Amino acid sequence: MDPLQFSKILIICKRQRSLIHWFTPQVGQAAAQRPELHVRRNYSCWCPSKRLILRLLYFVFPIVQTLGLPITDEQIQEMKSNLDNIDFKMAAEEEKRLRHDVMAHVHTFGHCCPKAAPIIHLGATSCYVGDNTDLIILRHAFDLLLPKLARVISRLADFAKERADLPTLGFTHFQPAQLTTVGKRCCLWIQDLCMDLQNLKRVQDGLRFRGVKGTTGTQASFLQLFEGDHHKVEQLDKMVTEKAGFKRAFIITGQTYTRKVDIEVLSVLASLGASVHKICTDIRLLANLKEMEEPFEKQQIGSSAMPYKRNPMRSERCCSLARHLMTLLMDPLQTASVQWFERTLDDSANRRICLAEAFLTADTLLITLQNISEGLVVYPKVIERRIRQELPFMATENIIMAMVKAGGSRQDCHEKIRVLSQQAAAVVKQEGGDNDLIERIRADAYFSPIHSQLEHLLDPSSFTGRASQQVQRFLEEEVHPLLKPYGSVMKEKAELSL
Repeated sequence: MDPLQFSKILIICKRQRSLIHWFTPQVGQAAAQRPELHVRRNYSCWCPSKRLILRLLYFVFPIVQTLGLPITDEQIQEMKSNLDNIDFKMAAEEEKRLRHDVMAHVHTFGHCCPKAAPIIHLGATSCYVGDNTDLIILRHAFDLLLPKLARVISRLADFAKERADLPTLGFTHFQPAQLTTVGKRCCLWIQDLCMDLQNLKRVQDGLRFRGVKGTTGTQASFLQLFEGDHHKVEQLDKMVTEKAGFKRAFIITGQTYTRKVDIEVLSVLASLGASVHKICTDIRLLANLKEMEEPFEKQQIGSSAMPYKRNPMRSERCCSLARHLMTLLMDPLQTASVQWFERTLDDSANRRICLAEAFLTADTLLITLQNISEGLVVYPKVIERRIRQELPFMATENIIMAMVKAGGSRQDCHEKIRVLSQQAAAVVKQEGGDNDLIERIRADAYFSPIHSQLEHLLDPSSFTGRASQQVQRFLEEEVHPLLKPYGSVMKEKAELSL
């Protein structure tokens, strides 16, 4: 069963049929590809195993021991030895009994560590575990996305360089406009993705740890544990933050880190979704024009009813998922706006869905877009034919200038061109014929002084301006330096399970 063919998969719990566990296609596909990912509780969540939670419960104790609290080496060693000894069945039973996910694991961990059980979770809150875990996961999730985005940019950069000089008809309002090149158009896509790469890295680098803050963010419980020693409380916060691999922690929190962080995270992911949607929409439109196509495999079927069709299903899927990714931004916006005072719990279930879904959807988009970019097919003859249909009208200004240089009157030439252009347009629109403006100019004795120049005046490359030079400069000055940190991961191919 292909997980991307269904909106969700329902699994009825054996013990209690009223409890429905569900996960979305993105979670199903990610779980199939990455064994270390799993579904957390009833909600789709892209996260490492719950061993991360136990590590957060554990590694505060060696630190508080060094700061003077009476924690024994035996207690610390017992916890350390059982970090991977998780009784998930017991944890599930405890959660059913306690209706609290973190305390279920505190009790389960305590069962494995009877000597350390009295001190586990000492002074902490569920948000010390939950929020700090989420921040670690978010940081790691960016690490998974950034190389994939870099590879997409790299593939498109190769495509743009190879076709930097290939003229093609530009469109504004999806109406014929001046010529550009296939490579230059691709650079429009690359530029948006480069902005996304920078924004994802910026938000990742800006993530701060919640740290050790207590129930309402005042650190009161830890101040009591350290008998009023503010310096030790600050040292604990600093050392735990460093142990988690963060450079900074929030100075100010309520019970949770500010949910504005989730807005920033999903904003850059939604922005990436917008970029992918624009790129794949362009590809779909170009496929309709038969100028460019996404990969189409030998045995692939485009339509069950129309065997000749070559539907751009990869690009269509990207557009569909990109819309989903963009709409997910509304969740953290609304969640942040309704957090009362120091915290309310109506954020939890929503965040477990939208944060995971956003990263999983972005992951799927980038894998698919890399696959598309590695197999884009261009049809130069179709592009050339379309240019020939439109170029005669675009060349009229050049023809007028050449006639003036040959001694003609600009106004007389303009009127001649106007009449012939209208006649040629009538052939195209009313008779369905080809644009014969140039043939009409060749047949008119008035233009005989420049008949020998017409081929040169109609050379498509003379209408693309500095497109080729812009591509070269853009790739050298902006794209290649941006991709340099990802050089070691560029060779990986994108394998699809569609």
